[in-house]
Amino acid sequence: MSVPQNRADWHRLAAELRYPTGHFIHGEHVAGRAGRFTVVNPATTEPLCEVAAGDATDIDVAVASGQRAFREGTWRRMAPRDRLDVLNRLAALIEKHTARFTLLDSLCMGKPVRDMVAVDVPQSALTFRYFAELSDKVEGTVTATAVDAFHYTLREPLGVVGCITPWNYPLMQIAWKIAPALAAGNSVVLKPAEQAPLSALLLAELFVEAGAPPGVLNVVNGFGADAGAPLALHNDVAKISFTGSTVTGKKMLVYAGQSNMKRVSLECGGKSPQIFLADLEDMDRAVTYAINGVFGVMGEVCSAGSRLLVDKSIVKEFTARFIERGQKAYVAGDPLDPETNMGPLVTKKQHERVLGYIARGREEGARLEFGGDVPDRPGYYVNPALFTHVDNRMTIAQEEIFGPVAALIEVDGLHDALRIANDTIYGLAGSVWTSNLRSAHEAVRGLEAGTTYVNCFDHGDPTSPFLGHKQSGQGGDKCLEGLLSYTQVKSAWIHLGS
Repeated sequence: MSVPQNRADWHRLAAELRYPTGHFIHGEHVAGRAGRFTVVNPATTEPLCEVAAGDATDIDVAVASGQRAFREGTWRRMAPRDRLDVLNRLAALIEKHTARFTLLDSLCMGKPVRDMVAVDVPQSALTFRYFAELSDKVEGTVTATAVDAFHYTLREPLGVVGCITPWNYPLMQIAWKIAPALAAGNSVVLKPAEQAPLSALLLAELFVEAGAPPGVLNVVNGFGADAGAPLALHNDVAKISFTGSTVTGKKMLVYAGQSNMKRVSLECGGKSPQIFLADLEDMDRAVTYAINGVFGVMGEVCSAGSRLLVDKSIVKEFTARFIERGQKAYVAGDPLDPETNMGPLVTKKQHERVLGYIARGREEGARLEFGGDVPDRPGYYVNPALFTHVDNRMTIAQEEIFGPVAALIEVDGLHDALRIANDTIYGLAGSVWTSNLRSAHEAVRGLEAGTTYVNCFDHGDPTSPFLGHKQSGQGGDKCLEGLLSYTQVKSAWIHLGS
């Protein structure tokens, strides 16, 4: 299936598309046991398809499949270079099926096809290739001991890993989690977001096509309470890797304690600051990044730079340029049109939530400079909004909105900016714009965030970890450390004496 170049061809392919709608367990699509739920196209508000709704019984079957595959060793005992080949073949299949993955995620959660083709699909394939190359790079140690002993450590896979992924980057977030888990030799049970489950089912199917043994990757659809909680509580699951809200992330820690003390990796909410100091070198470039950092992907990004902390000496000019360009930068349109750069919000509930925050911002005294209204078209759309005269104690400055809403806060120098930046429960990302090297280093050290940027925002590749501090989570995705987090260390002491 070639990648279409125009709106008409995307719609034609969408009309011909067939959806996987069951679970994927032990190498095949299976029907659900607990009914079905409806996936809605947020660009039309019309039903897209019905998908099997998993429950604790389905989770039991999927975990048993993963456990059986792990014990048989068909994947974990496979030569690392052979696992590498399978993951590389999967990456090639992802690229081959770019159009299908693009449609599945776009139709489920409203992301423009241009974003899927340019970012989500190629970055997902790159993630699998990166971790494939790490498959044979997991090393142990040999320690210095007495002459009558030989001691070494080795890293082994954990067993069955449970992964729970969000709806804003359905395919890419899955890749970030399952690629390192699989590269390390684990089995995986994946519970994708109920709003956008379809790309996970296609990926699991292609993993088997790439040469993986059945049972190594299983997918159970469903809601958090029905399928996610049983997965996190399961005593045969060795680790839970979760991306989602801070509230649910805290539940994962409780579930781990209530079950088998499983390992937990969390990437949760954010309220990321972008700091713009008076000595920034290129204001136009900074404003462009500010706009994209908060309005891109409809603002439905956990690390979105939604708080703009602008030095008082440049705030007037910065605000004027942001207003001039920001209100025209992202225009709501058909996600299946390659010209569209802004789709709808994912659900009616999220649409109402974002509009509620906009109303709250006005009630609390912030000035709405533009946007915040609903365009005249079907779907769960909200026009990007900029608030100025924001105090960091306001709700729109403290709570994660997960929509295209920017809060501009005036600051007095770097120290004041850092004080305000860190005045939040979150610590996912943060940036600083400055031409002063000392200020840059001071900001990097001073920001209470797992990921920091200097004179850019949202840059990175698979070598750079994506992780949160404070209530934005623990552990992280990507990079070598990400793979090692899916392993455990074993110590071996061999006595050589008589």
